[in-house]
Amino acid sequence: MKINHNISAIDLFCGIGGLTHGLKKAGIKILAGIDQDSSCKYAFEKNNKAEFIDSDVSEIKGDSLLQKYWNKKNHIKVLVGCAPCQPFSSHSNKVKDKETGDKWFLLNQFRRLISETQPEIVSMENVPNLANKDIFESFISFLKLNEYYVSYSNVYCPDYGIPQKRRRLVLLASKLGEISLIDKTHSPKNYKTTREVIGDLPNISAGERHANDPIHYTCALTPINIKRIKASKPNGTWLDWDESLRLNCHKKNSGNSYKSVYGRMNWDEPSPTITTQFYNFGTGRFGHPEQDRALTIREAALLQTFPKNYKFYKDPDEISMTKLGVHIGNAVPVDLGFVIGKSILKHLENNNL
Repeated sequence: MKINHNISAIDLFCGIGGLTHGLKKAGIKILAGIDQDSSCKYAFEKNNKAEFIDSDVSEIKGDSLLQKYWNKKNHIKVLVGCAPCQPFSSHSNKVKDKETGDKWFLLNQFRRLISETQPEIVSMENVPNLANKDIFESFISFLKLNEYYVSYSNVYCPDYGIPQKRRRLVLLASKLGEISLIDKTHSPKNYKTTREVIGDLPNISAGERHANDPIHYTCALTPINIKRIKASKPNGTWLDWDESLRLNCHKKNSGNSYKSVYGRMNWDEPSPTITTQFYNFGTGRFGHPEQDRALTIREAALLQTFPKNYKFYKDPDEISMTKLGVHIGNAVPVDLGFVIGKSILKHLENNNL
């Protein structure tokens, strides 16, 4: 995609660059990404040709960001990010003091940097539950007081061709006029399926690493879990198993709420949401649709819409299931970043910029 040289962006909380790569794919130049996880540096810089700043966002000053933006007349500055807000995730129901804990502090750091840099365009991607919280309402009010037009919506990723049942809050704000996401590109009739994305990968067994692809690699399973996955059906539950295979927690009333754990995926629909534990058969519906194993790192990366040529490691000896699980599971899907980028560029086109 040809780069639009009238606009450039900085990505806060960039991780290994899922959002960055999507914006780049759309045609937006990324100048830098900021993250305090230094292990993300190689993948971010190698794939995006942008500077990785290893720093806590709370220690970054607006002046240092302004020095990185291109100093050209009428140049449009974009500030994007996915401030970690795990306390507001649907997976964090038992977290106490969700709006007074440490994690929401990062959203206010995003707000501070917007105030200090006054970018023409802002975008944030986050968990859907955040939209119902006072801190988000305060964030919207802040943007409007700073003369931003604001739109936001809870996006169902398959509606934009992303092969994963992920739901995310996407916010766009602009000082230049009304802004919104582009129209949906897909419907249930043509959602991209798990089969379309990973169906052509070579078969491997639990615990095996493919000889020609070091990250087509999956965890070993215990003998009892091999029996459990063999008894599992696509979109089924542990209720399909013989009683002898069920865990004690399944026999409690509370266990009835978690029927997707130890689940097998379905070829002919989008995958479940990819989390940092995608390689663990027991943490969700991460069983392969037909092979008796959990997802591989490669499969999860493709379902997160990272291209096959994305470089996740410098040396094969550095490959760590846990580390890459965090890198890939925490990433913004690349194609959701692409949708955000296309929306920004369409907004500029609509305003003759």
